[in-house]
Order: sequence, then C-alpha cells, then structure tokens
Amino acid sequence: MIRRLSIQNFKSIADLQLSLGRINVFIGENGAGKSNILEALAFGAAAAKGQLSHEFLATRGVRSVDPAFMRSAFDGSGEEIRIGVSGTEEGEVQPMRLRWAEDGWRGQTLPSDEVQLDHVENKDLIALLEENRQAGIKQLRAIVKEWLGTRLPRGAPQTSGLSTFLAFSPEYSALRIFQDETQILPLGIRGEGLFSHLQALSRAADPSTFQKIADELDILDWFEGFTLPSDLAPGERRLRLRDRYLTEQTVFDQRSANEGFLFLLFYFTLVISPQTPPVFAVDNVDASLNPKLCTALIRRLAQLSATHNKQLLLTTHNPAVLDGLNLDDDEQRLFVVSRSRDGHTQVRRVHAPRPLPGDSPVPLSEAFLKGYLGGLPRNF
Repeated sequence: MIRRLSIQNFKSIADLQLSLGRINVFIGENGAGKSNILEALAFGAAAAKGQLSHEFLATRGVRSVDPAFMRSAFDGSGEEIRIGVSGTEEGEVQPMRLRWAEDGWRGQTLPSDEVQLDHVENKDLIALLEENRQAGIKQLRAIVKEWLGTRLPRGAPQTSGLSTFLAFSPEYSALRIFQDETQILPLGIRGEGLFSHLQALSRAADPSTFQKIADELDILDWFEGFTLPSDLAPGERRLRLRDRYLTEQTVFDQRSANEGFLFLLFYFTLVISPQTPPVFAVDNVDASLNPKLCTALIRRLAQLSATHNKQLLLTTHNPAVLDGLNLDDDEQRLFVVSRSRDGHTQVRRVHAPRPLPGDSPVPLSEAFLKGYLGGLPRNF
C-alpha cells in the first residue's frame, strides 16, 4: 500500500504531503485539485514503468494536455515535477523527478549523491577531504561518493503499489457494450475489458472469485443473479441477468440493465479480482448511483478492500458517500481538498467528530452540506 505521498509542481499542486489509509475519500469544490492528486499518482506510475508517452499516460488515467500545463504555473515554480511514495508512515519519500524534453517526458530518480546534505556534518566532510588531500580528482570523487553512501539514503525511490496504479473513470457506454479494446489488462480505465475478465474468472480453476462478485450485487433489491451464456457466438459479449420480480423465464442482458448495476459490477470486480491493481483510484465513484446506494457501496468497499488487500482513492461530490465511512477506523480517511489564497491545492484530513455529552452526532453528509467540513464553493 501507499502510506505516504509527496507531489510537487504538478498542475495545481505546488507542494503536497499526504498520509493515506486503505479507503481514502476526497471531497471538495470543482477545480480544487481532487483529480489532479489521482493523476499525479498515475503519472508517477507511468514513470515507475519508464513509459511516459502521451498514449501510455492516457491509458493510466492522465488527461493529455500541453506539457506546460502539466507543471505548476505559479510564481517560482520549477521545471521539474516530483512525485514520491512510501509504503510506511515513517518511511522517507525519495521522489522521482520528471522533466519535459523536446521529444517527450523524461523521468529520473534522485541519486543518493544529490540528496540534500542535511544529514552530513560539515566537519566530518572536511576531515575526509583533509585525509585524502593527495588524491587525484577522480579518486577523490570516488572516495567522497562512497563516504556519502554510508550516510545518505540510497537506491531508487520506493514505488510500493505505484507501478501498477490506475485512475479509473468508468463510462456507461463502455460498460454497456462491453467494449473489449484496452491497452491495460485486465481492465481499462473506462471499463473496457470487463466481459473478458469476468469470462476468465468464470472459467478459472477456482471460480469462487466470479461467484463472490455476483454475491455482492445483492446490494440491489431487484437482482436475482447473472451468468455468462455458454452459447455465445465468436466475438459476442453478453451477460444473462435475472430480475427477481420477473418470471423465471425472463432474462435480459447488460444492454437492458440500468447504469447503476453496470457501475457496481465494475467496482466489485475491481476490488475482488486478484488480477486488478492492489492500489487504484476511482474518479467520481458516485456516478449513476442513488444516494443511499452510495452509502451502502462505501461500506461494502471498506469491508472488501480489507478482505482482498486493496487500497482505494475515491473522489466524490455526493454527500451520501461520506455516511458510508467509519472515521473511527484509522484505515478509512476523509480529506477535504481546497485551494489556498495562492491557488495551490491543499488537503485537510477530517477526523471522527466528537459530539458534546447529550448531543446527537451529526451525519457527515449533513455536516458537509451545512459547510462544517469545508469543500463547498464560497463565491455564491
């Protein structure tokens, strides 16, 4: 899992340090920078794989824009984007450095001999140079580099959970027709490849994963079950669905299913399948879902992510999503994203409220709508 995240000079993010749990929900007004946080991670994932072409970035969830707009455009912003993660709360974050060249983005790790020398006592370094005053320049460089290596962090930046990270933005059209073309297996960021992956799970030596996905869909009142027909023509992609209110002989496919079913099928597949990324994001997780269903979904995702060892970053504008969180559980975290007076994206964690004795707790959805949490527009 990614426990600590550092982003510098990326879009609206000048300098952001963040500690994450297993379930992380980001709220805030439009344009505050919620999606930019997810994109920065996807950008770092592409860099960790050494794939920084526009085509590859787009398949990981990074919107393709002019390179000048990928970097922050604030006064004093540098030329480099820096993105780093750590798998522990206490671990040191060594960022990857990304810079635009004429022929594309270039990623470079931060070598140990370029780390700030705050950990080194100047008098020790002076003593080393004094001891080797007769050495030639090449010799001296090697001696100093070896000496620094015993005192400074070494190695490539940590990329725990990062290299496979994807920022998903599922779309109804891709889910409804089971579009199968995707460069990222097993699932594309718009929902491509869902049918093929379900088919592979159903045909696996242990089909229990497929059954677990079907079991979770009982969150819908009408859902009776679904199967993959065995008589499909080559290239045909279709589910067979049953509605408990209809006669036993009545079946229909995903093209007749409501949008909510398709999004839930995608989310449960993401969390339950062992082939999907261990760390991923979903932008606007509330899309096409009833508010009360949003609350129930977040509760399910919290349980399933722990069971299947997944870490989720979710953005939302629906207050009902917040009511599905248990902020007394440190692995479930709520963040309010806003812009500072300088326009920089800033993030504040919301902790579990502590009502006064005799007071009834205020639901998080109500607290959000009343402005107690922040994250609402202030200009109207």
